[in-house]
Amino acid sequence: MKDQAEILRMRMQEKEGNKQAKTIAVASGKGGVGKSNFCVNFALQLMRKGRKVLIFDLDIGMGNIDILMGKSPKRTFVDLFKEDISIQDIIERGPESLPYIAGGSGLTRIFELDDAKFNYVQNEFEQLIKSFDYILFDMGAGATQDSLHFISSAHEVIVVTTPEPTSITDGYAMIKHLVHKDNRLPIKILVNRSLNEKSGRETFERLALVVKRFLASEVALLGVLPDDRSVLEAVNKQRPYVIDRPKSRVSRSLEELVLGYLNESRTQASSSFSFVDKLKRFVFER
Repeated sequence: MKDQAEILRMRMQEKEGNKQAKTIAVASGKGGVGKSNFCVNFALQLMRKGRKVLIFDLDIGMGNIDILMGKSPKRTFVDLFKEDISIQDIIERGPESLPYIAGGSGLTRIFELDDAKFNYVQNEFEQLIKSFDYILFDMGAGATQDSLHFISSAHEVIVVTTPEPTSITDGYAMIKHLVHKDNRLPIKILVNRSLNEKSGRETFERLALVVKRFLASEVALLGVLPDDRSVLEAVNKQRPYVIDRPKSRVSRSLEELVLGYLNESRTQASSSFSFVDKLKRFVFER
């Protein structure tokens, strides 16, 4: 009989072999709320805490992840369908060697690809999720059929809003789409550009109350980020604000947010489902 130490080693090896990235869809009900900027800086802070992170720009045709980092990608997600290359070949490097995949243009409906190309994408994703701890999908603003497929396949979604009434309304509309698509999907709210912590929490509480009342669902607060001029200054320089102004209010707030997020993640059970397996279900909706 195998001794307990050997059995433990085998279990650890099996667990490592089944390792998969946690997929997080970052979405918003409208544009201009700072979603992509949050995504870049959130990823950098996760990396600084020792996590392997990839940003995947899925705002096809309108993506600006590369612009926010002052980069010009040689290849984009669209090239995956035009050239005989793997998904690893289109990964670019941003500041602090942050891996990202640019969105590109010329691809309108991912889920209208023929079966061969669609299966190829799925196979490439299966390899990708074994290489990272977190994959952040920077989604386009609003809800489309394709974006809802990807968001609903992720392990969780972060909906970015601001205290502005129109932003809250559009954020609620996005949450409504997601709940109708899959009412078990964990949804976290990031309140961006808030005057202060109290105002941001009040914004979340109003939104959460409406979601509970009309959708019979729950959302959690990821955190609140302040309205800080450092963000605009960093954007104008095409530099992430955690690099350009590491001591700013927003950079400090984001670091606290990431620490809280990682501490919370440690206490949560790991998700048993695979992003790719869940995504496959939507093939039948094409």
